[in-house]
Amino acid sequence: MKRLILTCLLVLCLPVLSFGADCKAIYGKGSTTLVLATGSPGELGLLGELADAFNAEHDTTLCWVKAGSGKSLNLLKAGKVDLVMVHAPAAEKQAVKDGWAAKRALIGSNEFYVVGPVNDPAGIASAATVAEAYSRIAEKQALFFSRGDNSGTHKKELAIWKNTGVTPEGSWYQVTNDFMQATLLKADSESGYFMTDSSTWVATKAKVKNLKILFKGDVFLVNTYHALLGSNGHNAELSAKFIDFLISEKGQSLFADYGKNLYGEGMYNDAAYAKKYDH
Repeated sequence: MKRLILTCLLVLCLPVLSFGADCKAIYGKGSTTLVLATGSPGELGLLGELADAFNAEHDTTLCWVKAGSGKSLNLLKAGKVDLVMVHAPAAEKQAVKDGWAAKRALIGSNEFYVVGPVNDPAGIASAATVAEAYSRIAEKQALFFSRGDNSGTHKKELAIWKNTGVTPEGSWYQVTNDFMQATLLKADSESGYFMTDSSTWVATKAKVKNLKILFKGDVFLVNTYHALLGSNGHNAELSAKFIDFLISEKGQSLFADYGKNLYGEGMYNDAAYAKKYDH
């Protein structure tokens, strides 16, 4: 019996191992494995719900590779994953232009919040723009945490710093090289500022003791998500079907409703809403 179980596990893992992918989670037991890289949508559970719904209609298994947007796109380019769900518009467009990614589709959005200590030592709550908020943090050299990992969040953060004309450096600027939830909790433990996405805030705020939302609402902070597949992927046809599912009425309903049962509020906006901010 043990040998039979081991054999089944090896058979299930073969499609994944052929990519060289490191699966953070595997959803389903179908005969064809799709390998998808993403960050927060996987970490927060949305991907699992989407995968279960897709697998129910196809003979598929989905392997989730946990990676920020920059790494996800690199994995797609290297042919190590079939498709990605990312939030790095400029890099996505370049990937399509360069020919190694295709079928880029808007699937939804959330937004970024700048959170920080309740006493707000840099006074960002009264800032008119997120660039002004960042400038105040730099001027006060208030403790600020950066993921520093080339993720979509990190790319957005760097774009904001560029708009301020400030190069963040010094002991006040702490780089974690970690994912969203881990960095948010690190900022909380040390009472520093951090830019988190709204979805992670909804899922994690019950654990956050020392921080609150201090700045939000700048249009620049709207965070659009797209799905892309590799132009020369192993499972291009099924990958295309998964993207079609994501933008279908059923997929969009799952996207927009995710989190309501868990936290009493949705964690993402659908593509129809996101389209207003997609550039």
